[in-house]
Amino acid sequence: MSTDLPPADRRTVDPRRHQLAEVIQLPADQPITMLNLLRYRDVADYSAADDLAPEHPISGEQAYRRYGAAAMPHIEKAGAEVVYHGDCGPTVIGPPDENWDSILLVRYPSPKAFLDMIPDPEYQSLSRHRTAALADSRLIATTTS
Repeated sequence: MSTDLPPADRRTVDPRRHQLAEVIQLPADQPITMLNLLRYRDVADYSAADDLAPEHPISGEQAYRRYGAAAMPHIEKAGAEVVYHGDCGPTVIGPPDENWDSILLVRYPSPKAFLDMIPDPEYQSLSRHRTAALADSRLIATTTS
C-alpha cells in the first residue's frame, strides 16, 4: 500500500455530479472502459459507514475486496465485465507523489449502462466500502479510437 499521499486538494475518492454528467456526452452507441487507479488506505475508514464496518479494523485493500464482491452483481446486471485487475508497479511517467496500488478496467456496453448503475440505492450503500477503502483514486472513462 502507498503511504505517500499527494496534497489534500489533489486526493479524490468519489465522483462529483458534474464529472458524471460528462460521461453521458460520450458516444451512446459505443462501449466505455472505466480506468480505475486505486490507492488504498493502510486501515479502512468506516467512520461514515458504521453499519458496514467490520468487527475489527481491516486494510483498505481488504475493504476494496468487499466492495468488489458486493458490486459484481451490479456490474453484471449493467452488462459490464471486469477486463483487468492488477497491482501497480513504479510510476514511470508522472508526478513522483502519484503512486497507485492497483489498476482496474471495467468495460460497460455504453455510457448509459454505467450511469444507470450508479444511483441504485443498493449500489450506493455498498459503494461505501469503496470510500472506506481508498486514500486516493482516479476514474477515467475511455472509448476506443
